[in-house]
Amino acid sequence: MKLVFAGTPEVALPALDALIASGRHEVAAVVTRPDAPSGRGRRLVASPVAERAQEAGIEVLRPATPRDEAFLARLREIAPDCCPVVAYGALLPRVALDVPAHGWVNLHFSLLPAWRGAAPVQHAVMAGDEMTGASTFLIEEGLDSGPVYGTVTETVRPTDTAGDLLTRLSLAGAGLLAATMDGIEDGALKPVPQPADGISLAPKITVDDARVDWTAPALRVDRVVRGCNPAPGAWTTFRGERLKLTQVTPVPDRTDLAPGEIAAAKNNVYVGTGSHAVELMWLRPQGKKPMRAADWARGVRIAAGETLGG
Repeated sequence: MKLVFAGTPEVALPALDALIASGRHEVAAVVTRPDAPSGRGRRLVASPVAERAQEAGIEVLRPATPRDEAFLARLREIAPDCCPVVAYGALLPRVALDVPAHGWVNLHFSLLPAWRGAAPVQHAVMAGDEMTGASTFLIEEGLDSGPVYGTVTETVRPTDTAGDLLTRLSLAGAGLLAATMDGIEDGALKPVPQPADGISLAPKITVDDARVDWTAPALRVDRVVRGCNPAPGAWTTFRGERLKLTQVTPVPDRTDLAPGEIAAAKNNVYVGTGSHAVELMWLRPQGKKPMRAADWARGVRIAAGETLGG
């Protein structure tokens, strides 16, 4: 089939690479978000998908919105059979959805209908899911509600961050998306409507969502830290300044600390929660680089009874 691939961030690259390498389909163009300011100089930088397409000699379309008339006209000129999508980052209007004969097929990083929305992997980790996966589905105008072509499953490991899990899902999902394109071309694969039950929503994680509540159980604190790693980053406050938390470890046998209370030893830093303590492993003070929690504690000289999040 002739394909137009839509995607923007690095997580979309394994799928794009798989389609380019398949030898069975032609990736005629990619659609991606416009170049965006990056770094201290706020220089405009192309998306990872745009860069990879340019390396491969593939046409890059960067509409400000997929409703843009020039973009739609070019899409009709290319006349793709199908448009595979991975984390494109913009809602597709009906006028665009109707262009390819086989529609737009999205690779979504959850087992639909669970975790529909922008942050399925983060929510799966924060909810304590033991199993998740990826799905390919035909895009409709509703939120991730279209019929499903196929799925792959992935175990959520006890120490997984959202970044760890998303990396594995992007690789497994790349094979799923390529296989879905093959099945659509063969006529052997038909999408199945999603069940009406089991729906859960995964909206974008906000900065407020990423704030650690020290009155919550240690297990919840650990999940929030892992689920918000690498972005937007779990955080708390210390002496009125924001402190990002990169890694914590629950310590079930330490129950002597009040929620948020810090106890610093030579090589360990413990904080109380609503159940038992957690050990701070890695963190990032405001305006500084990530560091081991023990090194941070020695530098700030924590006094007895000091707390996080107060």
